[in-house]
Amino acid sequence: MKKVTTRGATVEEAIQSALLKLEISRDECDIHVIDEGKKGFLGIFGHKPAVVEVSTKDLIIEFGADYLREIIQKMDIGVEVIHEAKGRDVYYDLKSEDVALLIGKHGQTLNALEKLVGLAVNHKSKTSYFVTLDAMGYRERRKVNLQARAHEMADKVVREQKTFALEPMPASERKIIHKVLQHKAGITSYSEGKTPHRHIIIKPEAFNEEA
Repeated sequence: MKKVTTRGATVEEAIQSALLKLEISRDECDIHVIDEGKKGFLGIFGHKPAVVEVSTKDLIIEFGADYLREIIQKMDIGVEVIHEAKGRDVYYDLKSEDVALLIGKHGQTLNALEKLVGLAVNHKSKTSYFVTLDAMGYRERRKVNLQARAHEMADKVVREQKTFALEPMPASERKIIHKVLQHKAGITSYSEGKTPHRHIIIKPEAFNEEA
């Protein structure tokens, strides 16, 4: 974990100076421009150097892990936070004896924590990160259950020739459902409503609402 603040005649010059000091490439760091500087009259009078703060990416990722620990400790729950990053994708996994409390009903608590840490990490960083939060394999189990529910509801719509609405879900879960439904014959599906009440509607392909 390293962070340096450097100055240069331009932002790019300041960045290159920081990369040399940290001995890393641009892809391995997070860059925050503190001051874009000013050229000044004739390049001399009123000149103001550009100032940047460059951090290795693991500094930002560990900030997110610490943020999660702090929130969960306030919930009086013991937790171990494991983190991994690939490019701009950041993955946190929570391990706890009270994992059910961290997940909540249909993952509501886990989803809320994921949103909070995502906001915190991206507020801290000028790079946009895509944050995923899991708890002891819950996301994969939930995915399997959602896929099974999608097949079940699609078959029911075709069988009964009726329109059905699923319960509200976050965008990531609706995406799983839609991916299954796009390969099902005889039905159409779409999302309706506003977050946090946005949900999926499944109806027969030839359904006539006036019938």
